[in-house]
Amino acid sequence: MTLASRLAVVAIASLFATATAFAQTAAPAAKTDAATTTDKKAPKEHSAESLECSKQADAKGLHGKERKKFRSDCIKTAKGGMAAPAAADKK
Repeated sequence: MTLASRLAVVAIASLFATATAFAQTAAPAAKTDAATTTDKKAPKEHSAESLECSKQADAKGLHGKERKKFRSDCIKTAKGGMAAPAAADKK
């Protein structure tokens, strides 16, 4: 092959390669109002017991595993009809 024919082949191949790079894709379908309302999840409603136990944990300054355990025990006792657990800090 001569140099001119090689350059011609490279030029034609690059045209095909760039044509696919600049090709337009179809626009995505517009979402309707019904589709957007079903896709979004409503924020979860927290129970009164959960909110109260969170406030107690905040007042005690609990974080991490201690907070999770305290809230779990607090919610169990609140739903069971008993009083909230006594203030027992374990650090």
